[in-house]
Amino acid sequence: MKKNSSIAILGSGSWATALVKLISQNCDSLGWWIRDEASIIHIELHQHNPKYLTDAELDIDKINIDSDILKIAMNADILILAIPSAYVVDAISPLKKIIKDKLVISAIKGIVPETHQTVGDYLHSEFNLTYNDFGAILGPCHAEEVALERLSYLTVASQNKGLSKLISKKLGSANIQTNRTEDIHGAEYASILKNIYALAAGISQSLGYGDNFQAVLVSNSIREMKRFIKAVSPLKRDISKTAYSGDLFVTMYSPFSRNRTLGGLIGKGYTVRSAILEMSMVAEGYFATKHIRGIKKSKNVKMPIASAVYKILYDEKSPKKVLQELSEKLS
Repeated sequence: MKKNSSIAILGSGSWATALVKLISQNCDSLGWWIRDEASIIHIELHQHNPKYLTDAELDIDKINIDSDILKIAMNADILILAIPSAYVVDAISPLKKIIKDKLVISAIKGIVPETHQTVGDYLHSEFNLTYNDFGAILGPCHAEEVALERLSYLTVASQNKGLSKLISKKLGSANIQTNRTEDIHGAEYASILKNIYALAAGISQSLGYGDNFQAVLVSNSIREMKRFIKAVSPLKRDISKTAYSGDLFVTMYSPFSRNRTLGGLIGKGYTVRSAILEMSMVAEGYFATKHIRGIKKSKNVKMPIASAVYKILYDEKSPKKVLQELSEKLS
């Protein structure tokens, strides 16, 4: 692993912007792919993203921004994907011939909707990327708090110890603590599942359920997550570690959580469609709920919370009625 490996970040949202801010502090040059030309011009003139984390000042002298994803990717040894899962297939399709020769880090906390796979599995099956050349950046961490320079914790997951060590170093700062794990499959699935449970938390909060119920919802979510991850990746792991439960807690509790926010809107009476349109950012839990259901059924995993969220989002069942039924199943 080269200490001076060049890095490029693909994506323009809040998490991509936070990662650009962090990593540019620890390298001489950083590539950044942004699709929108107007945003590029604004960032180069004003040193901040006009759409996301607008208060985060960026060191533009260290950042090479371009709307040509192939150009940015070809000039980097390591690609960090920070694109919403719903758009990742289309966005990286021009990289079909080169990704297998790169090291790739996913900062995507969602499932690939076209194939029902984690990002790592998708890149392995569709782009021939080896698992040893793949990793993921996980929470518990919200982009907004990174931008505010509040103490935050990140987990880098990879079977490649050299890669995870290098990325941890690039992310490190006075306000960022990093952990590392080799459990890439378990950690990726945990980052997907917690968004579903955050939807449930937001729905229940808007329906008037209080802290007592939320505590029971969280504890049941942890057990549900443990059952699912064990079914898809039967390794020995401690689900209480921050990459699993920590990420779950912050996503279910934080006002920065877009999935909790989406759930809150639905609990207030918005239709699912109108709630999604109200959001300025993608809530990954909406897509994850549908695709995790298919895996859950194939693995025969008991998941009453995820099933309840599916009924509300896709079967258009009454949130009030579904939560009442769910409350009788929790313990």
